[in-house]
Amino acid sequence: MSEESIGERIKRALQRVEKATVDVIYDRRKDTPAKIYGAFLKALSWAYCGAVELRYKMYKNRIFRDSPLGCLVIVVGNLTVGGTGKTPVVEKFARELTLKGRKVAILSRGYKSKSDGALKKLWRWISNGELPKPKVVSDGKNILLNSEFAGDEPFMLARNLPGVVVVVDKNRVRAGNFAIKEFGVDTIILDDGFQYLPLKGHMQLLLVDKTNPFGNKSLLPRGILREPVSHLKRASYIFLTKSDGSRDIELENFIRRYNTSAEFIECAHRSKHLVEFHSMKTEPIEMLKGKKVAYFCAIAAPASFEKFLVEAGAEIVHSEHFLDHHRFFKSELDEFFEEAVAAGAEFVLTTEKDAVRIDLNYKNALPFYYTRLEIEILSGTGGFAAAVERICFKRDVE
Repeated sequence: MSEESIGERIKRALQRVEKATVDVIYDRRKDTPAKIYGAFLKALSWAYCGAVELRYKMYKNRIFRDSPLGCLVIVVGNLTVGGTGKTPVVEKFARELTLKGRKVAILSRGYKSKSDGALKKLWRWISNGELPKPKVVSDGKNILLNSEFAGDEPFMLARNLPGVVVVVDKNRVRAGNFAIKEFGVDTIILDDGFQYLPLKGHMQLLLVDKTNPFGNKSLLPRGILREPVSHLKRASYIFLTKSDGSRDIELENFIRRYNTSAEFIECAHRSKHLVEFHSMKTEPIEMLKGKKVAYFCAIAAPASFEKFLVEAGAEIVHSEHFLDHHRFFKSELDEFFEEAVAAGAEFVLTTEKDAVRIDLNYKNALPFYYTRLEIEILSGTGGFAAAVERICFKRDVE
């Protein structure tokens, strides 16, 4: 057995454990072992909740202090892990602000991006070496890192937003100061930053997925909440995402228990078109109607992707869900395409987020496309440009 295959087997075994945990978190399993494991995770959730509350109170009471950057800082985030449709909102805000003359930088932690190894970090600590500079994914003109080193979302944002600087660093205060000094930005969007308290934001845009707002209302690791629902009170604006256009009074009333002033902005994520994986040539969504398709995805809410395909008129003959942010082995893709061919699929689909993790030289056995998502405002303001105008230009930076 080759060294690569051993590593692949170990990784797959760990992924099976992770998947079992995710199934318990989302209450997909009801058997006795799942209930016992769930009770153990619930105990960990209580401990985690205490730590989150303590940290928040220490910042609120100025024991820990947040740092202002001297420019407009817009925080975009959510209370839950994954699945709220945050990246299209960040992209749309950055594009609209750029069109209005702002010099924009997006700061991201670069979730699951490749970083220095443990030995290199240890040597830097022992030798008191200088920390590496924040990673520049895009300088506004050129894309400088791929998805492996940048992270999926930062790379995707950099690719879709010419003119916007994208910087990755776990220390977003340091990254913000770097972006201001090196690129002269005057507006910063803190991607996935609702829990990042060290950086002072001027407004907090909180996204809530209408299809699964708060899971089972438990914190990690028993539920999907990163912090208690009471922290809804910190939001300046609440974007109700993945909406079908109808109001959910029960959800709005629940949110109002904790936040009586934030404006609701209801929005939907629309698939704009299909994009051919290699050529990036676009095709209309209508191409799906009546076609036999296979799809795979590694996103937090795979049901929404399948729902889109069904509503577009596709006949799904084969599918596979991987864990969120899964980086695909060639062997996994080969196996999936073989099964898709056997099932009679005419072409294969995935999401844009998944496509950035696939080698551009991959030789697909069937026509291969990904979907391109964009955000659409349904209520709460007169369109996205109007939302940006009202949220970002209604007052000067404090």
